[in-house]
Amino acid sequence: MTHDFYCDEVLSGRTSVTIVRQSERVLAFHHTRPFWPVHIVVIPRFHVPSLTDLGDADPSILGELLEVVREVAAEVTAEHGACRVLTNLGAYQDSKHLHFHINSGTPLINSGATLGEA
Repeated sequence: MTHDFYCDEVLSGRTSVTIVRQSERVLAFHHTRPFWPVHIVVIPRFHVPSLTDLGDADPSILGELLEVVREVAAEVTAEHGACRVLTNLGAYQDSKHLHFHINSGTPLINSGATLGEA
């Protein structure tokens, strides 16, 4: 069975998060172990394996996710002057649940964070 940190921990409520934005199908929140000074994660509220494997999900979820990513990235850029948006695939994707990282700043040293978990 594939480990899905977002379903197992965040969406189940076992790990509490600080919400940035939410809708019926999308959740954006501050990473619980940030790797950057600003580190926000955007996920679908249901299991979607990855950007290249949507599983049984309706492809329209991509539009909703990217709209939230766009809005949050614009806010971070306006406040901090710049940001990065990234997603991981294959071996780089620790948690097999589609998610985007929106981050800004210099990586935090010894943060203990992995990019696949929030």
